[in-house]
Amino acid sequence: MTRPGRSAAPRPGEGQVRIVGGRWRNTRLAVPDLPGLRPTSDRVRETLFNWLMPMLPGARVLDLFAGSGALGLEAVSRGATSAQLVERDPGLAARLRAQVAKLGAGAQVQVAQEDALRWLERPAAQPVNLVFLDPPFAAGLWDEVLARLPAHLAAGAWLYLEAPLGATPALGPGWALHREGRTREVRYALYRQAAATLRDDLNAVTSV
Repeated sequence: MTRPGRSAAPRPGEGQVRIVGGRWRNTRLAVPDLPGLRPTSDRVRETLFNWLMPMLPGARVLDLFAGSGALGLEAVSRGATSAQLVERDPGLAARLRAQVAKLGAGAQVQVAQEDALRWLERPAAQPVNLVFLDPPFAAGLWDEVLARLPAHLAAGAWLYLEAPLGATPALGPGWALHREGRTREVRYALYRQAAATLRDDLNAVTSV
């Protein structure tokens, strides 16, 4: 018998990651062996969420290529108000819904089984404060996603991005690097909207 909030043993060919901290700490999430599915390691997520600790309480989160759900679920586990998980693969999306139900998190975590670019074309229901952007590397989707993303962001939003070493996407002048790190294969970085962007947003509001 598994404990409430914990996943059963992985099926043959599956791996696992775990939620590192917060109310769902040590909950294990299955990682099927699928092309392009490359979950952020426990060690990197622990580093990332140490960086994010001051801004997580009350944050609205978007996890665009959710996969195992580790990033979005970890954010809610550590105090984020809500998370939208977007995952194109029907099987992975079904697993995410089952995990959300098992955690009793349906009021905070929504799962959309949809292509990320198509999802971004819709009007934003509510701007988000934090985006996790970790697409399959071979798909080369960073530029298209980054072009559509601003319409979904609250002022002063944060962006976490993973990319192969030596292939860092160009974010443009609207972002300022906050922290970064590297593994043997991946550069991971946390950005925030730059001060000039925040001033432009404020001026736009006050001039209405």
